[in-house]
Amino acid sequence: MTRPWNSPDVLVAGGGPAGVAAALTLASRGADVVLVHSAPEAGRRVLESLSPLAQPLLRGLGVLDRLPSGCHAPCYGNQSAWGGPSLTASDFLHGPYGAGWHVDRAPFDAALRRAARAAGVRLHAGSVRSVARHGDLWQATVCGTVMTAPYLVDATGARARLARRLGARVAHIDHLVAVVAEEPVCEPGHDGPSGARGGPERTSLVESTPFGWWYTASLPRGRHVVMAVTDADLVAAAGLRTPDGWWTALAATRHVRARAAHRTTPPGRLRFLPAGTSRTLPPAGPGWVAAGDAAAVTDPIAARGITHALATGIAAATALTEEADGDPRAPSRYAALVTSVHDEFLRARATCYRAEERWDTPFWTRRHTAAGVTRRAAGATPGSSR
Repeated sequence: MTRPWNSPDVLVAGGGPAGVAAALTLASRGADVVLVHSAPEAGRRVLESLSPLAQPLLRGLGVLDRLPSGCHAPCYGNQSAWGGPSLTASDFLHGPYGAGWHVDRAPFDAALRRAARAAGVRLHAGSVRSVARHGDLWQATVCGTVMTAPYLVDATGARARLARRLGARVAHIDHLVAVVAEEPVCEPGHDGPSGARGGPERTSLVESTPFGWWYTASLPRGRHVVMAVTDADLVAAAGLRTPDGWWTALAATRHVRARAAHRTTPPGRLRFLPAGTSRTLPPAGPGWVAAGDAAAVTDPIAARGITHALATGIAAATALTEEADGDPRAPSRYAALVTSVHDEFLRARATCYRAEERWDTPFWTRRHTAAGVTRRAAGATPGSSR
């Protein structure tokens, strides 16, 4: 028998990929799940790419075939000018899973939630305002309504709202920001690979600069995004606070400027989005787990945000299932897994940034110093790779 709507087995806070992955996994194992989700904040998302490696995760959750084509556009590989002026390329099409995606998050997340509802997860609009432990139950206030559950999943994003209320802290590694412009680029339906038939280029492009790096890609429904990434305190010095300054900085690039050659005037407006790396300490405890960005946030240079969200959502649900089955150490093992994966990411990130040595500027000096510390701590030697 289904429990009362405000007294599920598991309360999941957050309706993005991490929360839905956790909810679907728990529901598939017989748990009664309520997923609390609020309307996304307009303009708060950095453009996200979905690695081909995410497809097996989506397929395992039973949602790969439920995603409408309008929420994603194909990505056939990556191009980058990093460590030198020339472009290098990687091709997804020769891998085992084919193309990746550029994702329009609002319809993508909505499609995931529809799949969760179809699988028996109960959706509740709102947000968790407070949470406290009472005996063996969590008591949470959701928009004035009291809900109780033995287990909690925090999938509230980088702010980790639930985890912080339970005593965890968010440790910031840096304070990257993305300064983003978005625009129409071609007629809908012109989606040929690599710009075929006059359609958009279907690869991501990254180009490093003295103040940080640029990223550009084509989105679904004939849109194009260009963003400059730097540290928050360097935005003004880089001239990125105004559309005119942003436009001047773009004109100094080589490859991104060529990709955006159809535009002849500065953008009408810019969005300033947080893009920093962080981790939540701890990311789990008795009766609760954090997943996705609520557990750890990765630098957008890695293009792994959604894949990380799906994987940690599944792993978080597994930990709660094991705890419910009588294993009190399951949350600790999950926390150790999150920590290990994030440490490995930081080592790879250090290697990536260390590969660009052309500029002795604050942005790169910070990362080269951090890379040296990370590599020594990991026992690596200069020139080694992982």
